[in-house]
Amino acid sequence: MRGHENPALDVALHLGRRWDRPVFVYHALDEEYPYASDRHHTFILEGAREVAAELARRGVGYAFHLARPGHDGPHLLTLAGQAAAVVTEEMPVPFLRRWTERVRAAAAGPLWTVDCDCIVPLPLTRAGTTDRAFRFRQATARLRRERIERDWRDAPPPEGGPWIPDDLPFDPVELADADLAALVASCRIDHSVAPVPHTRGGSRAGYARWQAFREKGLRSYHRRRNDPLKDGVSRLSPYLHYGHISPFRVAREAAAEGGDGAEKFLDELLIWRELSHAFCFHRLDPDGLEALPAWARETLTRHGGDPRPVIHSMETLERGRTGSDLWDAAQRSLLIHGELHNNVRMTWGKALLPWSRDAGEALARLLELNDRYALDGRDPNSRGGILWCLGAFDRPFDPPRPILGRVRGREVEGHARRLDVAAYTRHTTRPALDPAPRVAVVGAGMAGLAAARALTDHGLHVRILDKGRRPGGRMATRRSREGWMADHGAQFFTARDPRFARHLPSWVEAGVVAEWKGTVVRLVRTDDGVLESEPARESRRWIGTPGMQALPGHLARDLNVHLSRRVVGLAQDGRRWFLRIRDEGAEMAGKGASAPDVGSPDVEWEEGPFDAVLFTAPPPQTARLLESVAPDLAARVARVPVAPCWAAMVEVDGRVDLPFDGAFLPGPILSWISRDSSRPGR
Repeated sequence: MRGHENPALDVALHLGRRWDRPVFVYHALDEEYPYASDRHHTFILEGAREVAAELARRGVGYAFHLARPGHDGPHLLTLAGQAAAVVTEEMPVPFLRRWTERVRAAAAGPLWTVDCDCIVPLPLTRAGTTDRAFRFRQATARLRRERIERDWRDAPPPEGGPWIPDDLPFDPVELADADLAALVASCRIDHSVAPVPHTRGGSRAGYARWQAFREKGLRSYHRRRNDPLKDGVSRLSPYLHYGHISPFRVAREAAAEGGDGAEKFLDELLIWRELSHAFCFHRLDPDGLEALPAWARETLTRHGGDPRPVIHSMETLERGRTGSDLWDAAQRSLLIHGELHNNVRMTWGKALLPWSRDAGEALARLLELNDRYALDGRDPNSRGGILWCLGAFDRPFDPPRPILGRVRGREVEGHARRLDVAAYTRHTTRPALDPAPRVAVVGAGMAGLAAARALTDHGLHVRILDKGRRPGGRMATRRSREGWMADHGAQFFTARDPRFARHLPSWVEAGVVAEWKGTVVRLVRTDDGVLESEPARESRRWIGTPGMQALPGHLARDLNVHLSRRVVGLAQDGRRWFLRIRDEGAEMAGKGASAPDVGSPDVEWEEGPFDAVLFTAPPPQTARLLESVAPDLAARVARVPVAPCWAAMVEVDGRVDLPFDGAFLPGPILSWISRDSSRPGR
């Protein structure tokens, strides 16, 4: 979205003049788009702030809606039902196509989609020319020559000035002075994927990056573009993806520069990029294997049963922990910086086929890794690059090889021999924030471990402190001297939130989580005092295996965890924080800690400085620590209700003959009973 050189906006403005109707721009950000996260939300909002200001200067009415709790609703459908016409962008990705069709069905008048991304508009391309770059280049040459150097003149503003409906069905967000971080935090999205502070959204940042590349990189682009250790590429893809900069202006100015570097850059921008857009435009499902050429589907199917050297879990892949130094460095570039050098991206993508069970799984994983972390994710251009890894836009290579078949190979090991992998790793694993903040996490339960893991994976320095002897908090299993086991903390967990549920397959694969399929009922008391059973709420229940601590132990495995460390004080010095620590008298299970007389009770010392402290301990404990430095926050924490409970572990001789393995009881004394021996690993 941008307020200049925007074909969809110009169509709407011309239509408004022709029909004598006001023009209104509705700009919204939903929580339901694929892989919605702090990273994507922040970049979009930074761009939207500039769009609001730009349209105000042009005299075009504009309102922004941010979906969040208390601010939901089908507002676009409502507005479409009141509009004389709807004009929107043609973006050939499946989820936007589905949304556009919903709007078309609700619209009172016609709906037009306008290509805002390509020099050669998508409706003027032919499906038969989108299988290979050379065919597309030849087929679009005349249209490209005619259009590349055209000056752009924005349509004149509406004659009546900016117009906004009086009866908007939502409260617009005033972006000019909004706290964008607070808005993002209020949304129900993935908060474990952080914004990229060195790549801000918006036209100003995008054109500043383009101008720097024009001056220092464009002339040598043809020589330097394949080396990820040289600053030889434009890094414009996020701004092109979100429409923050005009591809027409970029192409026009690159053509004016001339030379071998500009020629190669334009080949990437206007041939390969627009080929991917046209390819997706002419296919119903560009995200599936059916998008591949027939020869690629045939050879991948034929070799689908070939033995794989290793099948990595998604958790291993996402975190860049495969053990392949180059691949892991590439993935960390995506995770931390939201970008991946195109030459490395090809090697990164090709590696997934041998590490996945079949081509379908490899494609799904590539799309998820790219779309979740890359700022240019969910774009036709990145779709094209991923599909190329599986044979699209390419020819077959003979003789066939194991796993790949006739698909072009590109081994990670071979690429690593041509690159200083250690230097590349230092480059990609550098923190997005410089210097990297130091964070203390108080509490090594599930919340503390999950937060610490996300922060650590983004390159921050994190130290976890917990008073217990092992990580896990309420995720606890007791083993007796006689050998029986009992879960005396959390009894099970469910996974109703997709942001959490997506991790389950990896944990099951790692052997630290299993589904508990025992019979669970709810006991209700009838009017005459008799307990009767009814099925409990239908839900899949999960447990740690062989004990509940297995999952937190897995999460803590490569984190900086310090156990038997009770935080007894908190002090502030400017923007820095210091913790007062007391040794609880047990060995530490962490790395890099320094403390006097480890294992000696009642020894205290100070640790710090920290740039931030994250408390995940129970509210009463947290409130006491905050009282002296943040009394208002301490008061809020103290008001959080806490419902303590007792857990009784009972061993009986023989099996208790009951028709269930777990039951919710009406109380008032007992609320839950469970047969622990019915659980996997117990």
